[in-house]
Amino acid sequence: MATDLRSAVDAPAVAVSGLDKRFGAQHVLQGVDLALAPGEFTALLGRSGSGKSTLLRILAGLDADFDGTVEVPRRRAVAFQDSRLLPWAKVIDNVVLGLDGAEAKRRALETLAEVGLADKAKAWPGTLSGGEGQRAALARALVREPELLLLDEPFGALDALTRLKMHALLRRLWEAHRPAVLLVTHDVEEAVALADRVVVLTEGRISLDLPVALPETNPRRSPEFADLRDRLLAELGVDESER
Repeated sequence: MATDLRSAVDAPAVAVSGLDKRFGAQHVLQGVDLALAPGEFTALLGRSGSGKSTLLRILAGLDADFDGTVEVPRRRAVAFQDSRLLPWAKVIDNVVLGLDGAEAKRRALETLAEVGLADKAKAWPGTLSGGEGQRAALARALVREPELLLLDEPFGALDALTRLKMHALLRRLWEAHRPAVLLVTHDVEEAVALADRVVVLTEGRISLDLPVALPETNPRRSPEFADLRDRLLAELGVDESER
């Protein structure tokens, strides 16, 4: 069934029911049911080939060939592992791509300031570092004021220190704008550190759906963090000898 766009305030930001997706003989998604509340930050984990990115592409409207019902907000934005900035357009023009008018430019400059790139508005994408490129990609997504922000391994190509800085930035941006977020990642610790809820996709089906409740002080060093990480790793088939 074609994606049904929703805007009711009291409705879930995302409502997926009986979602099936095949690529030829391969059954990638099998009867997936998933609801995301407005403003909820959800991380989606799974082994390679489990269907994570396929689900994200369907929610983004990039794949309409599926069975089942998918209801999503009208205002959606996506950021991928590759920043996908147009090299022939300056940063500000990449951020407002597809938008018109002075108001869009004003919002873009404000958003670039939010992500720490106020001084890069007139820069060429080729002069940005990997972390700066991802910040620009986040600005391009947020300037559209999305009700649903879809993130497909957005920090996968960054070094460890830059990833930690981007984690903090993403949480600040989410707290300021409060879209529903679906973060697709292979990184269990990233999922636990960032999300309010973690969903595991196993062979096209949701096999685990857990809330994240961590102490405010030193959450990454807490027993709750370690316990949830270990449970998720076990669900993903990682045993003690592999850690």
